[in-house]
Amino acid sequence: MGKRLKKLKKIRLHHEGTRTLIWGALGLIALNLLLYYAFSTRIPFNIVFILSIIAYCTVVNFYRCPIRIFDGETDGLVVAPADGNIVVIEEVEEDEYFHDRRLMVSIFMSLFNVHANWIPVDGKVKMVKHQDGNFHRAWLPKASEENERSSILITTPDGVDILVRQVAGALARRIVTYAHKGEDCYIDEHLGFIKLGSRVDLYLPLGTQIDVKMGQRTVGNETVIARLNPSVEKEETL
Repeated sequence: MGKRLKKLKKIRLHHEGTRTLIWGALGLIALNLLLYYAFSTRIPFNIVFILSIIAYCTVVNFYRCPIRIFDGETDGLVVAPADGNIVVIEEVEEDEYFHDRRLMVSIFMSLFNVHANWIPVDGKVKMVKHQDGNFHRAWLPKASEENERSSILITTPDGVDILVRQVAGALARRIVTYAHKGEDCYIDEHLGFIKLGSRVDLYLPLGTQIDVKMGQRTVGNETVIARLNPSVEKEETL
């Protein structure tokens, strides 16, 4: 890949939040007007008005969608698909698609993180599958296997398969995935969006160099999660 443009600092709101923000604003305005005219004293109105501003600002923060361009070469890199914190780095048995051992790296997104998701590697989308499920707290280990989730399998130009899994949390009730089977995909592109607390899991080949540590804060489309080793993947398939 050629040299990337420098990162843009512009911030915009994600289109997934348009209806929520409009109806939320109208609902809060109606509530505050009702309280304003219903009470002779302004104390109840003042309290609800302040709480309304805080609540609405929290939701606006949730739907932020920063415009980010990865600065540097992308060959062999796995870039963070989400803002949040690393909650899992371990070797696991992935029985749903690979049926072998993989390195699992998970990013937990709190209510205060940006919930837009980015494509973590350059490559081609081999599979996209949405599965209904439970709504355990997103940081629990069983969330990856039992919660509602969307799985995206991507093959890099070097032939390395990685699995990206968007996982719903206890509050999340909607996962949006923009990737489609057969499409080329690139770092800098949006993978999807998850509403409210949730996580994104990455399943990488054994032998991959992990560049993050437990508890580390990640920035979507900026933090380098890992460096792939194509020779290891090829040896495993022989």
